[in-house]
Amino acid sequence: MHEIREPLKGFTMKVTLLPVSEVKIPSIQRELSDNLVKRLMMSIEKVGFVEPILVIEGQEGYEVINGQHRLEAAKLLGLEEVPAVVLPYEIKDYIISLNTEKAPNLRDKAHQAYEIFSEYLKKNPSMEEYELQPMVEEPYYLTVGFVIERFGERRFPGYAFEKVLKKADEFLELHLEEAQKERERRAQLLLEVKDVLNEHYETLGLKNALQKEAIVTKAFQNIYGKRVRTIEDDFYTVFEKLKEEIPRVTLTEEELTEF
Repeated sequence: MHEIREPLKGFTMKVTLLPVSEVKIPSIQRELSDNLVKRLMMSIEKVGFVEPILVIEGQEGYEVINGQHRLEAAKLLGLEEVPAVVLPYEIKDYIISLNTEKAPNLRDKAHQAYEIFSEYLKKNPSMEEYELQPMVEEPYYLTVGFVIERFGERRFPGYAFEKVLKKADEFLELHLEEAQKERERRAQLLLEVKDVLNEHYETLGLKNALQKEAIVTKAFQNIYGKRVRTIEDDFYTVFEKLKEEIPRVTLTEEELTEF
């Protein structure tokens, strides 16, 4: 195992070959993409395993924090070892920024944000939620994470609400124990609005699920106008207004074809 110094932050990294059997995929990672694994297998067969995976060494051994698809491809190809860079354990908290192999979608980011929140809730419940910002990046990742993970809404159409969430959600100046209750309340309201959205989507006879975003966008514009950058209303006021406005939305053919 060869040690090198990271040139910007100055921490020590270790470069080595790791047995595939000793590397685990932690729960914070998103779901594997079968298509990406297959493409990586073809690439590795052509040029070899030339891009190291990034791992941290935890209490239960090595955990991959970037390169889980490459690791899975290696397993399927029958490789016994893969090149790896071992990073300090705390780098795991920045996994959302590290995922470059496959651009994470909102559900991936929400899952990872929820896992980060849960880990810190266990070890430091008096920490204030806003201190998670460097690791979580966006506050609405947490709210959507609670919708998906705490309430089991795996098919929640987060994409439909993302533009509104960016304007309405914020990191909380609350201890994580209290922040957990607040995120649950926000998630519950989002689920109520989701039910109203799904019902109106059916009423309009739409077939393309992406058009749910068109409904939410039109409802938001009806309330706040077009091209609004910031809003004064708090999270609950915004989504209560959306819940009332969504059933009134009508869409032109031009608006539908944009999605």
